[in-house]
Amino acid sequence: MSFGVVDMDEEGGAAVAADEIRRLPAEVNWEMLDKSRFFVLGAALFSGVSAALYPAVVVKTHLQVAPPPQAATATAAAILRREGLRGFYRGFGASLAGTVPARALYMAALEATKSSVGSAAVRLGVSEPAASAAASAAGGVSAAIAAQVVWTPVDVISQRLMVQTSSTCRYRGGVDAFKKILLADGVRGLYRGFGLSIVTYAPSNAVWWASYAMAQRFIWRIVGAERSESYPSLMAVQGASAALAGGASAIVTMPLDTVKTRIQVMETEGAAAARPTLKSTVRGLLKEGGWAACYRGLGPRWGSMSLSAATMVTTYEFLKRLSAKEGSFD
Repeated sequence: MSFGVVDMDEEGGAAVAADEIRRLPAEVNWEMLDKSRFFVLGAALFSGVSAALYPAVVVKTHLQVAPPPQAATATAAAILRREGLRGFYRGFGASLAGTVPARALYMAALEATKSSVGSAAVRLGVSEPAASAAASAAGGVSAAIAAQVVWTPVDVISQRLMVQTSSTCRYRGGVDAFKKILLADGVRGLYRGFGLSIVTYAPSNAVWWASYAMAQRFIWRIVGAERSESYPSLMAVQGASAALAGGASAIVTMPLDTVKTRIQVMETEGAAAARPTLKSTVRGLLKEGGWAACYRGLGPRWGSMSLSAATMVTTYEFLKRLSAKEGSFD
């Protein structure tokens, strides 16, 4: 496929672009989904994916919270030696309990926003590729904001459970952690880092979904859109696009994620003045190791987000096709 034809007139260019779009895999939009099947299957599929990737999240959290810098392998070995395999799943029950409603909110907000914004953009005369990127970005922002209402308390609880050990066990489980945090700091304690989570994940999701949409188009141009008829090729392109977007997002948002994790995990013993603030947390990190301290846990997070993105998106696209109403592609 040639991209260097300079004497192509405007109508011819539009025709070629339209032909390329028609040859790309059909998008399953919100109106085409059987919602009950979508949410039930989604809960089962994403619970399995979360279980597979959870150990990397535990290692990343330990690296972000521990003052002396350590290698990811050394941290993983220490957890395994101290707690056994169980140590890699501390807080998983609390995380899983929140993941199901959070994912449901995320998927509903993402698909509903993409569908409405994309349709509106096309009606306003925006080109289909630009409308798709804009719709994906808007969907990412709305999905991140909606999901953080559930995810922030889940993060606070599960991360506290992740970093405690048998010798420093303060919480007996997710319910006990919820009660103690609520008693000590009120609802505000459960939403520590909520604002920073929005600042981190809303633009990150916007860039991620827009990049994912554009990366898919770019890769299909290289490999040839006709290969989209092959399901293995479709999965490979979606996975590669997601991994690229996820890895880039991990690098860009790493400092904010480290600060957010510190704020959510650091304990307070009643004094209001002792509560960690954004300023004090950043100052503490810089004092510990300069700007490099803000990138502790980058390896596990980069690997986890790339793998998670590829796995989640291929699962998500598969889920949408499983949940499509009969006759949607006729």
